[in-house]
Formats: sequence, structure tokens, C-alpha cells
Amino acid sequence: MDYKDTLNLPETNFPMRGNLSKREPEWVAQWEENKVYEAIRAASKGRPKFILHDGPPYANGDIHIGHAVNKVLKDIIIKSRNMAGFDAPYVPGWDCHGMPIEIQIEKLYGKHLPVEEVQAKARAYAHEQLDRQRKDFKRLGVLGEWSNPYLTMNYANEANEIRALAGLLEKGYIFRGLKPVNWCFDCQSALAEAEVEYQDRKDPAIDVAFPFAEKEKLAKAFGLASIDDGAVVIWTTTPWTIPSNQALNAHPELEYVLVELNEALPTGKLLLLAKDRYEACLEQWKLEGKVIATTKGQALEKIAFHHPLAKVDAGYARLSPIFLADYVTVDTGTGIVHSAPAYGVEDFISCKNNGIPDDQIINPVMGNGQYASTLPLFGGQSIWDANPKIVETLKSAGTLLQVKTLPHSYMHCWRHKTPVIYRATSQWFAGMDVQPNDGTATLREKALAAVEETNFFPAWGRARLHAMIANRPDWTLSRQRQWGVPMAFFVHKETGELHPRSVELLELVAQRVEKEGIEAWQKIEPSDFLPADEASQYEKNRDTLDVWFDSGTTHFTVLGGKDHACAGSHAETLGWPADLYLEGSDQHRGWFHSSLLTSSMLFGRAPYKGLLTHGFVVDGDGRKMSKSLGNVIAPQKVSDTLGAEIIRLWAASTDYSGELSISDQILKRVVESYRRIRNTLYFLLGNLNDFDAAKDLVSPEKMLEVDQYALTFTKAMQAQVLASYEKYEFHPAVSRLQIFCSEDLGAFYLDILKDRLYTTAKDSLARRSAQTALYYITMTMVKLMAPILSFTAEEAWGEMRQTFLRNTDLAKQITVFTELYENVPAITDAEALNTKWQRILAIRALLNKELENKRSEGLIGASLQAEVDITANAHDYAVLSSLGDDLRFAFMVSKVTLAQGDTTEPQFVIHVSTHEKCDRCWHYTDDVGSNPEHPHICGRCDSNLHGDGEARQYA
Repeated sequence: MDYKDTLNLPETNFPMRGNLSKREPEWVAQWEENKVYEAIRAASKGRPKFILHDGPPYANGDIHIGHAVNKVLKDIIIKSRNMAGFDAPYVPGWDCHGMPIEIQIEKLYGKHLPVEEVQAKARAYAHEQLDRQRKDFKRLGVLGEWSNPYLTMNYANEANEIRALAGLLEKGYIFRGLKPVNWCFDCQSALAEAEVEYQDRKDPAIDVAFPFAEKEKLAKAFGLASIDDGAVVIWTTTPWTIPSNQALNAHPELEYVLVELNEALPTGKLLLLAKDRYEACLEQWKLEGKVIATTKGQALEKIAFHHPLAKVDAGYARLSPIFLADYVTVDTGTGIVHSAPAYGVEDFISCKNNGIPDDQIINPVMGNGQYASTLPLFGGQSIWDANPKIVETLKSAGTLLQVKTLPHSYMHCWRHKTPVIYRATSQWFAGMDVQPNDGTATLREKALAAVEETNFFPAWGRARLHAMIANRPDWTLSRQRQWGVPMAFFVHKETGELHPRSVELLELVAQRVEKEGIEAWQKIEPSDFLPADEASQYEKNRDTLDVWFDSGTTHFTVLGGKDHACAGSHAETLGWPADLYLEGSDQHRGWFHSSLLTSSMLFGRAPYKGLLTHGFVVDGDGRKMSKSLGNVIAPQKVSDTLGAEIIRLWAASTDYSGELSISDQILKRVVESYRRIRNTLYFLLGNLNDFDAAKDLVSPEKMLEVDQYALTFTKAMQAQVLASYEKYEFHPAVSRLQIFCSEDLGAFYLDILKDRLYTTAKDSLARRSAQTALYYITMTMVKLMAPILSFTAEEAWGEMRQTFLRNTDLAKQITVFTELYENVPAITDAEALNTKWQRILAIRALLNKELENKRSEGLIGASLQAEVDITANAHDYAVLSSLGDDLRFAFMVSKVTLAQGDTTEPQFVIHVSTHEKCDRCWHYTDDVGSNPEHPHICGRCDSNLHGDGEARQYA
């Protein structure tokens, strides 16, 4: 007889192979059709809120693997918080204004389009792009309010952004001024700090002599009666700034020397240099000389020198005075710094502090990177083309000591990858150190205090953001573009002053924008809001707001701000402040930064309670993703081949606090990890196919002892995973789930359970006890993995609803994501039970080594061929003997004989069983054939099939 049909073998519709790439799109469609996100919202209504505010990706181009990491991490957190008993909505958003989209419109339709046409085409383009991105985000299994996301280009958002600007103006943070800002010639606009990156570049480094002009003052400073001709020398890597030189800087406390040269230069025999640098300089220039006098930098203040091009063109016949500055160093150069206030922040501050007014600052570089035509010698030339010509002109003037090419790190536009300069322009700023009208702390002070009150994940983010706030300049709010929210000011034509009712006027503009979008600003005239006598005196400000102001005010325009007053926002769904902002580590200088500044100005605190940052994605060798390297891994391709579930598992199982490595080889390992988890689910679901949770659950106190132990280690595992979720640390959670599957279950519990599940009577206590344990294990595991392996958990949940949950209220729950984490029953004396079974497992591991040795020697095949004599000390003897005959099932051998002896660790003697093998349970026992009617099965199987069934108490 074939006894296979008499076994309770597993059966399930949950396939062993996931076929993820094909089936995942079907689940995405089902989630939409079944309104799963709405079901989650309904289930969580009334719970404590948890708000993760989505940092908006830019609506341009297909998503890349970094986008996938970001959205998956957010999705894991949102789902885990909902299942932990919170109301955690997810409103995705998009950043829609700004330069990249405007550049795309230029590429597609050409330059110099009317503003209205640029805005219309940009708006349509942004919608197309975000639709593509939204599809890919949904494909990753991310659940959210996809039908109603927030867009910075929504009319209400645009209007609320203008209201936020009015709030900053009313509080006194906004001012207008001339100041060097990061300027891109390709963008022809100021850049935010976050839009600047550094790349290596080669430039001419020059040492330039400024001839003495006030020799009497200079002699006095050095304590000499008189001095001969000479020059002070500076060093710079930006020759193009020399035509704009207006001053020199010296450190007040440094010592400076007059060096008399052995041979005269065109500027004379004397050179003025820092004492700490003169020897190195002379050696570099191949000159010889001696120090004839020394003085402190303080004594050189206001002494003037001729411009180095003065002899070549009368247009440079001006003097450059020495201004004292603490930022001068003697690490390199000459200890004297050339100062062109239009093209350097420190230069600008120094010259302004020394009385040079805005209208006297020499600023010949135009927005396109060319010198104004009025500049002597170099007018109309690109500054980069002029660089070598300036060098040659200095040489002909006799003021060039040395030129050499120097590789160095230099500012570049992150969009165009072209060099950026500091350029003085009239811009609108938010002042970091301005005293607001209410007399409270400055923006810098408020923001730094807010940093200290914020939780950081990982912790090092605090120091990084603190340093950026502590050292940053005033925020340049204005941009010179078309596709952006207008700085809707009315400015006096002659004085440049804002209209005294600007806050009120901004609200009137916001009301129009709320109905018509930013396009309304193009139609508005001063006469629409101002009386006739005033309207003729004022003009519209043409600047747009920095795009970082768009995203940096979403806490106001989307979350609704402190009083949740913003009409059109998602304030009813969300809340302020957010519990968490989560973005890449570059956002310390981006969205985290701009959000902190705007919120500190508007509300005096950060708009978030916590900041979480993840690293960038690199390939298996640690290299950045690059098309030229051919190492780009697109999330779309992974989803279409391996499945988005593999991206989710990879993202969760990687320590995101550093760089995230990905490659085909790494993904193969992730696939293997996924298979282990899926195979475990396959076994669990298969062995619960005839279980009915409505009537078959066994109460914990009636369960077999090993099943009770299974509940205790499952409960402990759940606590560990949930603790990781609480800290947003997902790779330990994944690791713990994998260990649970492979070791706790696969290598022990499920292994020894097969005999009881398959061979005992279908409705016996022994089997239902085992299935009860499997029920809680499955419920716990599926719910714990749901935030990460969302597709697989949902697939398993569907099978569970059709089988062992079919007669419970849970069968009506269309998604696992409306559930809370499982409440695993507590076991009486769980600690003692754990201690006991952990010792049994330790002894089992020792025995398995001995069995493996016998298997290697060819003495046994399966462990059930073995009979084992165990000699153990009193403690271990008591532990092992407490299982009675069930000990053989725990050790998976056919017979165990126990004896007590004086031994530290148990001693084993292994015999090959001489008994026959039961055709049904495969145990070797002396009662095989004891029933003549069933000569090939053991007495235990005979009882399970034809009698009252075996008695199992422990295992």
C-alpha cells in the first residue's frame, strides 16, 4: 500500500515561484481598483497621527534608482507606522517650477518665447513628466494619495507661497541689496548654494605686482625715512577679476616685510610681502634679496597702490588701498589678497565695511559672462577668453611676476556643469543676521536652536546641518527666470523701495494667483491695485522666487503651517510640524535647509521633529552611477525582470546611512534571500490549508510545549523587528526575519514539526497545536514583512483569507495593510521555557555534529536511521528527560536512551538502527508490522490511522 495518501501533506495555491515581474502590475491595478489606500485611511481614522512629509522630486525625467530608494524607504515607514497603530497618511508631491523645465522648453521650442507661452508649455511639460514618474512610483508598490498629490505648481500652492513671502516681509527678514551671488552664465541667473557643485578645473595662477603709490606713507609704516620704487604682490587664480580690483587685504596681526632685491624689476627693487611667505616667494620667482624693514599689517591700513594695468590704459589709473581683514592667511600666496568686491563675498563685505558704496563697485561682467563693452582693453570678451589676454597685458605692463597653470576645485552649475562665478547683482535676500521686527532672535539663531531640537537619523546629520547654518551667507531669494512663482512686489521706479502696503498687495496678488495661477502676474498692472497717482510711480518686480523657496515652504503650503490656515493645502489630511522628513544626504544643504529657514522665519522652529537621510546609490565597486561607465541600473528594468519586490528588499536590507551598493551580482543575492523567505511562507501556508482559525485554534495553555516555545521566540522576534522599525533601521529587521526563516524555523521548528503535521490525525490536538503555532507565526511574519515585501505579503494575505481565515472577520479585510501587527499570545513562565528549550537546542546542535560525522563516514543516511545513547549531567538529564519519548522527535532520531553521568557536556553513542523502517513516518522502530493487517507501518502510525492516535505532549 502507498501510504502517501494517508499523510496530511501541505497544499496551497500560493506558488513557490513568485513570477513577480509579471504579477506585480496586476496587484498594483487591484490596489487601485479596490481602493486599498482609501481602506487604510478609513481603518486608521482616529488613531494618533504620524506625518512623513514627502520631499518633492523634480518633475523632469524618468525616475532613477536613487528615486526608487527614497520612495521605498518612505513607503516602508508609512506602512509600518500604520500597522503599528498610527494614522500615517502619505501625500506624494512634486517640485514643478525652475530652471531644468525651462531649459527643456528652450530645447524643444527655442529661446525668446513670450513669458506666457513659456509658462503654459512648462506647466504642460511638468504634468507629462510627473505622470510618468507617478506610474513608476506606483509600480514600486508605493501606496499613497496618488490621485491627489501636492504640486508646487498648483494654483493654491503658488498663491500660498506668495503669502509665505508676505509673512517673511512683514516680519522684517527681506531686504534688497547688491551682493555677490553664485551666478551661472548658462542659466543667466543666481544659483542657490544647493545648486553649486565642485569639479576640477585648470586655471592660470598669477603673481601680480601693484606698484607703490604712497611711498611716504609706506616708509612711515615701516619706520624708514624714505623708500625706493617697488610693489606689493598678490596671487590669484582668477585673472579675469584683476580689471575689477578696487582694494588689497592684509591681516592686521601678521608681520610684513620690505625685501630689497639684488636686481630691480620693472616696478623697482622693493617688494612688500608677508614675512612668513617671502622666502618661498623669492625662491619661486627665482629672485634674491634681503629684508630691510618689518611691520605689522595694522600699520599698512589705507595705504594705496597703483592698479597693475594703470600704465597700459588710463581707464585703470586708480588706486587700491589696503583694507585689514582677518580672513587673510599665509598658507599660500603672498599674504596680501587682491579684492574685487563685485566678484567675491569676502571682498564685497570688506569693501562695504570700508565705505565703498554700491554705486562705486566696479562690476563689468554681464549676465552672459562677457565684459561690458565699456571696459578698457577687454570689453565685449568672454571672461574665460580674456583670461590669457589679461595675463599677457600684465606681462607687457611689467607687473606680472609669474604665471603657471594650476589644477584646483572650482564651483560649477549642477545643471550645466559649467563654471560659476560670484557676481554682484541687485537681489532680494532673507537676512541670516537681521533683527526681525518683533525683536526676537535672528534667523541664524532660531535655525541653530531648531537644529538642536531635531532628532537626526543617523545622528551625524546634526553636526552637518548645524555647520551649514552657522556658516551660510544671507539667502538669495530672487531669480531671473520665467517659470517660477513671482516675487510679486511693486517697486518705486526711482528709489527702488517697496510700496508701503506691500504685505497687503501680496495678498491681493495671491488671491488672483489662486484662481489663475502664476500666469496672472503677467496680466496684473500696478493700476489694478494702486490709485492712479501711485500706479505711475511703481513698476512690477520681474524676479521669481528661488525654486528652493517653493519646496522650502511646503510645510506652509501643503501641511498648512502652524495654524493649518492655508486654503487648498492638505492640512486636513496631514499636520504641522511633520514627524519626519526623509531625503538623500545632499538635502542637508537643500530641502532640509530651506524648509528649516522658512519655518524658523515664519514660526520660530523647524517644520519637522526628525530628519532621516540616506546615502547615494553606487555600483558594486563603489563608483557613482554613470552612463559613460555603463553601470547604471534602472529601477524600471529591475522591475520588469526580477520584480519591484527585489528593489524593495535590496533597499531595506542595505544600510542606507552610507552609500547603497547595487549590481547584478548583489541583486542575485537579494533574489536568493527573497526565495528563502518565500519558501518559508510556502511551507507555512501549505500546512494551514485545512485549518480554520474560527474553530481550530488551541488555547496557549493546551498547546504542546515546543509549540508554546515557538510562540515565545516568535514574539521575541517580532519585538526585535518592531524595535528596528521604530528607529527606521530596516536592514537589521530584514536580517532578523531572514534568521527567523532559515534558523529559528527552517533549521529547527519546521524541521521537527513535519512528522507531527504529516503523520498525526488531522484533527488531533497534536496537529492542531502545531497549526495554531503556525497560524501565529504566519500572521506575525506576513504582517511584519508587509511594509517591506508588500507584494508578497499581499499575495499571502489573499491566500490566508481563502483558507484558514475564511470563517473569520479577517476574511473581509481586502488588504493586509489595514491590519495591526499580530498580538502573539503570551506564554506562562515564558522565560523558563525559553531557557529550557535553548539548552535542548544547544544539545541538539552537538548531536547533529556527531550525526553528520556518521553520515560522512557512510554509516547512516537520514538521521532517523540512528538510535542514540546520551549520557548527561544532572541538569541536562533533567531537561532532556522532561520530554519523555518526545525527545526523539526533537532530535529527529528513531530512539533516544538517556543516562545520567558525571560529564560537563553530553556524550553521545550513535547506533545504526536494526529495526525496520516504517513506510509512512520513516522511523525505525521495533513495532513495525505489529498489526498484521498493516505490516509495513509502525504502531504509532497504526494508532494515528486506525486507533485513538498517539499521545504527544512536548514535541
